[in-house]
Amino acid sequence: MEIGADLAVNANQQNNSRRSGNFPPSLWGCSFASFSFPKTEFESYSRQVEELKENVKDMLIKSKEDPVENIEFINLLCRLVVFEKFKDTNGEFKKTMMNDVKGILSLYEASFLSVHGEQILDEAHVFTRANLESSAMQSSQRLGDHIRNALIRPFHKGTPRIEARKYISFYEGDESRNDTLLKFAKIDFNRVQLLHKQELSILSRWWNDLNFTEELPYARDRIVEIYFSMNGIHFEPQYAFSRMMTSKYTKFISLVDDTYDAHASFEEIQHFTDAVERCTMDAIDQLPADYMKFKEVVRCYHAEAEWADKCHVPTFDEYVLNGLATSGYGAVMAASFLGLEEVAGVEEYEWLKSNPKIIKAAKMIGRLMNDVVGHEDEQNRGDCASGVECYMKQYNISEKKAIEEIQKMNAAVWKDINEDCMRPTKAPMLLLQLLVNLVRATEVIYANGDDAYTIPLSVKDYVSLLFIEQVPLCD
Repeated sequence: MEIGADLAVNANQQNNSRRSGNFPPSLWGCSFASFSFPKTEFESYSRQVEELKENVKDMLIKSKEDPVENIEFINLLCRLVVFEKFKDTNGEFKKTMMNDVKGILSLYEASFLSVHGEQILDEAHVFTRANLESSAMQSSQRLGDHIRNALIRPFHKGTPRIEARKYISFYEGDESRNDTLLKFAKIDFNRVQLLHKQELSILSRWWNDLNFTEELPYARDRIVEIYFSMNGIHFEPQYAFSRMMTSKYTKFISLVDDTYDAHASFEEIQHFTDAVERCTMDAIDQLPADYMKFKEVVRCYHAEAEWADKCHVPTFDEYVLNGLATSGYGAVMAASFLGLEEVAGVEEYEWLKSNPKIIKAAKMIGRLMNDVVGHEDEQNRGDCASGVECYMKQYNISEKKAIEEIQKMNAAVWKDINEDCMRPTKAPMLLLQLLVNLVRATEVIYANGDDAYTIPLSVKDYVSLLFIEQVPLCD
């Protein structure tokens, strides 16, 4: 199927009755496409990493002699949340904690690992957040900034690569820092950054060569932002193929989404949906899971288009059932398994297809966070009712109250995710971690009431931090 041609749906025709997303152009132009990989610099970083790796291993082995030192060292390596019981014999949080800002911060971070029925961590969250808000104003600038960052986005809800980069800067200001470990972290970050920048350059050239920006001008030109999100799922060098393929696959899903939501007439949508439904190419039929086909996603896009055409506002429950597919997360998750043959085979695709709790939770967060930040713009351009409007109608409540209730749902499904990661499942931990990271990337994209995919200014600094600015090395 000629996807580009089919998506065009008379894109160049001037028709005043067409809807338009009026999406801003790419922030990056050809800046990444022109990148030339510095082989000598990369090889130098690699040699230093290998040398320092042995030193770090030796320090880890020596730290085992002292259990407390060992825990602190592992914390620095993995950036864990490590905490003790902070309650006294009366079941109240210890008053001595008030002077232990770092202890309160650790407990606050740990509270995001809560599962259903975990009352202590829920109480700890309320207690620690209130204390940290006041402590941030009374602490040193370095510690205050660290606290404020945690209040905006806790470590558990941040993507690993961003959190690592921020923590390098924070740790550098620690008087008791381990300089060998700091140097190791900096050089390794810069080394991996070069690989990521090369991948982004390849993707940018691929996207430019397709010329879809000219052929489909109504669509969001966001290949950099897509790669930014896919990099958040798994950043390790050995998963380059997975990142590249998932980025390409997600870009095509985005094109279809924009065609349905921001350009095509309902008649054109019907023709395109029928064309996808009739698609029976052997290569597509042999894919291991239904999520790898466009059919389910397109079918649900069509349902939303029909609701919009008929000005129908479904119940919230009906909307969510359809919306879990239109979030695109099922397809993205399946695509992200590519290149992970050592852990993702037929059984794992079947597990994904069975829609377990953690998968439903990830789709729910993706769908509803998008709805909360984007529903006003969507209504202005004539989209179908979002989850916010459907919730308002079903429960006869205000927009503000509906958003509050949806945000509570998101907090609850995070507990579903935590539960599935802590209890035995059929899926390997690597795949569970991948899914958690996908939700973390969602948290970053839709942070602070923004839709950084549609209006990417809010993640511009993160893109620069991860793919442009090298970490300054120690003298």
